[in-house]
Amino acid sequence: MKRLIILCVLLCSFTALSAQNYIVINSEKVFKSIPAYTQAMKDLDTLAEQYQTEVKRKFAEVENFYNQYQTHKSELSKAKIQEYEQAILIKEREAQEFQENVFGKEGVLMKRRMELIQPIQKRVFGAIELYAVRAGADMVLDSSNNPTLLYNSAKVDHTDRLIEFLKK
Repeated sequence: MKRLIILCVLLCSFTALSAQNYIVINSEKVFKSIPAYTQAMKDLDTLAEQYQTEVKRKFAEVENFYNQYQTHKSELSKAKIQEYEQAILIKEREAQEFQENVFGKEGVLMKRRMELIQPIQKRVFGAIELYAVRAGADMVLDSSNNPTLLYNSAKVDHTDRLIEFLKK
C-alpha cells in the first residue's frame, strides 16, 4: 500500500513539474512594438472615421427628410403621406445597409483589416511558435486583456525577449 501511495505522489509531482513548462507573453505589447502594425491600426482608424462620417451623413439625411415630412404632413394627401413614409423607410434601410456593408462582419472595414493585419499576425504567431520551441516551452499564455490571469512571475514573462527575437 505504501508503494502505491509513494508512486501516486511521485506521479503527481512529475505531472505538476512537467506542467510548469510554459511562458507568458503580452501579445498587445508585441504587436505595438511592430511599426507596420501600428501604422496599419492608424490607417484603419482613419478609414473607420471616414466611413463613420459618411454613415452619420446618411442618417442625418433620413432625419432631415423625416423632419421635412413632419413639417408638411398636415398639408399632404393620404397618398402623399404614404409616399413620404415609404421614401423615409427606403432611405433609412439604405443607410442601415451602407452601415452594415462597411462595419459588418463581412464589411469593407473588416476585409481591409484582414488585408493589413493578417500578414503581421501570421508573422508574430509564427515567431511565437518558433520562440516557444527554442525556449522549450510546451505552452504559451497571453497576459494581454486576460481577466483570469491573476499573477505571473517575471521569470516566465518572455514578452521583451520575443520582441527582440522578432527584430532579428
